[in-house]
Amino acid sequence: MKPRDRIILALDVSNYDDAIAVVNTFREHVDIFKIGSELFTASGPKIIKQIHFLRKKVFLDLKFHDIPNTVAKSAAVAARLGVFMFNVHTLGGLEMMRQAAEVIRKLSLEENIPRPRLIGVTILTSIDQKVLHDELGIGLRMSAQVKHLAGLAQSAGLDGVVASPEDAESLRAHYGKNFLIVTPGIRPSWAEAGDQKRILTPREALKRGADYLVIGRAVTAQPDPVGALKRIEEEIAGF
Repeated sequence: MKPRDRIILALDVSNYDDAIAVVNTFREHVDIFKIGSELFTASGPKIIKQIHFLRKKVFLDLKFHDIPNTVAKSAAVAARLGVFMFNVHTLGGLEMMRQAAEVIRKLSLEENIPRPRLIGVTILTSIDQKVLHDELGIGLRMSAQVKHLAGLAQSAGLDGVVASPEDAESLRAHYGKNFLIVTPGIRPSWAEAGDQKRILTPREALKRGADYLVIGRAVTAQPDPVGALKRIEEEIAGF
């Protein structure tokens, strides 16, 4: 893939107008934009429709996590919205993920619509080993827990997972070249870490096996955002 095909730019803004302004700023350099819960709650499906009108793709990052029937119905809605990719939370369990994967497969065939990539969130990159153990009560090491959840996602028929770039190498080795790995927690060496705790540079994440890099404030908060994005594209050229 070309560098621009690997980058997913996060629309970390709280309203429709600001989001479209960001898309217009970067539309010549990025093809996939991430819509998270804040923006979707504020703007609803119209932000997706407008980004599609601008001939760009959407990663809908709402991390669906509910009973299987509810998540399956939400997955159907996401598929009908035409998003390129969306996610569920793997902690919702195998049956929840399986039903979501099955409903979008059936829907794409019955309604002749493109099947979105469905990926599972493993452990948020804002969570470290101490939080995992002391607050969430999970006794496994971080790497083992992520690997376990990724295995559930693959067994359920998901296309891949969202995982820390630190876990990408192990996941790639265990689950093969066709299992998508989408990595947040991407910070160039010249950008601040912010609230992310498990981070790597863009180049290092790709070296470890990531397919897509989710990048937000590391670019948009820079004095020259477009220039910052170009620096990242130059850094990952050749992967």
